[in-house]
Amino acid sequence: MKATGLIVEYNPFHYGHQYHFLQSKEASGADCTVAIMSGNFLQRGEPAIIDKWHRAQIALQSGIDIVLEIPYVFAVQNSDLFAKGAVLSLDALGVDSICFGSEDGSIEPFVNAHNELQVHEKEYHESLHEHLKEGLSFPEASRHAYHKIGLGDDAIDLGQPNNILGFSYTKTILDYNLNIKPMTIQRKQSGYHDETIEHKIASATSIRKEILSQGYITEEAKGSLPPLTVDALEQYRDVTGSWHEWELYFPLLQYKISTMSPEELGQIHGVEEGLEHRFKQTIHKANNFQEWMNLIKTKRYTWTRLQRTLTHILTNTKTKEIESISTINEAPYVRLLGMTNMGQQYISQQKKEMDCPLITQLHKGVHPFLTIEERAVDSYLSMFKPTIKRERRNREFMPPILP
Repeated sequence: MKATGLIVEYNPFHYGHQYHFLQSKEASGADCTVAIMSGNFLQRGEPAIIDKWHRAQIALQSGIDIVLEIPYVFAVQNSDLFAKGAVLSLDALGVDSICFGSEDGSIEPFVNAHNELQVHEKEYHESLHEHLKEGLSFPEASRHAYHKIGLGDDAIDLGQPNNILGFSYTKTILDYNLNIKPMTIQRKQSGYHDETIEHKIASATSIRKEILSQGYITEEAKGSLPPLTVDALEQYRDVTGSWHEWELYFPLLQYKISTMSPEELGQIHGVEEGLEHRFKQTIHKANNFQEWMNLIKTKRYTWTRLQRTLTHILTNTKTKEIESISTINEAPYVRLLGMTNMGQQYISQQKKEMDCPLITQLHKGVHPFLTIEERAVDSYLSMFKPTIKRERRNREFMPPILP
């Protein structure tokens, strides 16, 4: 049985995602589609609008065969570490290909860019460190370093988020010499960061902004979302009282930063170069999350980088707990969230060949990263009243979902 892997967030699942998985399945000739998805916190350091279980359910009902979870320690990281966690997990489950969306839909520029980087790796890192010393953010410094070694926008536009992630997926596959074919399809219509809904296929950013700013699912948003997603979003809010966004977590974040010492803050992953003092000096000068972010962001500390760091403060994730992620070369485990009948057949076929644990529910003692995973769940659920929190927390210790 042949499988293709998709690296996703589905925040929320929209018509662009539907197009991506259908095109990927056709292009790869796969029998089975395996989506590996960020959990409750996302790569850009944001809480998902609805929890991972509801997003996984929508994906399965929409035609995805298997939904896996990217471990938290990889999910809320820069593109290279995010890609590493996702790709190694898909490799552990034996997928034949990984298909991602990109701006021009051709894989050759990504492979050529990887080959060029290998030849000029020393020059790239020297240039990267120079630009970081100048105070540029990592994405901007990296873009300049790529230009330095000849990877200009004419080769591959690494200023585009989907291309950045796609390049990281391709690098991981080739660097680890994995038996996976990298593939890409061209994105349609809206860009990754577009903030307004202009087409039926709109960016997840624009859809979330429309929904969260209005407080309900407008007709414009409905036009970009499959009915399954609309129903799930509405039911989630009806039961819990709200969708997830950073503003709801600001009081907890304010409390944590206020009560932690600078030394304690300095141990949190992402808190470096005196950032702990900046946090403590400004945390009571803002009335909400948006105001505070505008106070603390700088040219070097971008909105995304700060959000990731604040997520790690929320989950109490210390640097020493996850320092091994940069050196490990295989998936620590594979977490299964849900599967269809086709997915069950594929899992039965592959699990005998797997070298790492297949996790179907949270267990103590399987891997230290699962302790962090449990904290991330508790942090995400902290906005709920106790009855809902208990119900949603118990879901972590139950079997995978079926559509």
